[in-house]
Amino acid sequence: MTETAIEAFCRRALLAILAFGFVGTEVELFLLKHTDGVFQWVPLVLLALGLIVTAWCAWQPGTAAIHAMRTLMVVFIVSGGVGVVQHFRGNVDYARDSNPSLSGMALYREAIVGSTPALAPGTMVQFGLLGLLFTFRHPATRRPARQGTASTEDSPR
Repeated sequence: MTETAIEAFCRRALLAILAFGFVGTEVELFLLKHTDGVFQWVPLVLLALGLIVTAWCAWQPGTAAIHAMRTLMVVFIVSGGVGVVQHFRGNVDYARDSNPSLSGMALYREAIVGSTPALAPGTMVQFGLLGLLFTFRHPATRRPARQGTASTEDSPR
């Protein structure tokens, strides 16, 4: 089964959105000097890899490129989750150092709106989900129907 024109357009649009987001986020992180220590380099490296794999998928969308995109997007999702936890913990530590009497909901509020944006790494999760959406039922990963048999897409479910 071949991809319709609208499906192909949507896939190209998803790749363009990903590339635009990768570049913008990479630039922003460099401008914010998000380069202290290994953990801060993780999103920078992932974004650069994301841009490379996105270009690969745009110019040679074969099975290997699509599988690389899927794998990398899962890593993006995991890194985003880890990043949220890291930012939140850093803000909790900073809030406790600044005001040792904080606890409970006041500490939670302070950690969420602290100096490090606690939910900013969620951007990596969004990129991961967009990338996985791009790969969903991608034509490069579909097996051609064998001659003389009905394809699985033509059979009733």
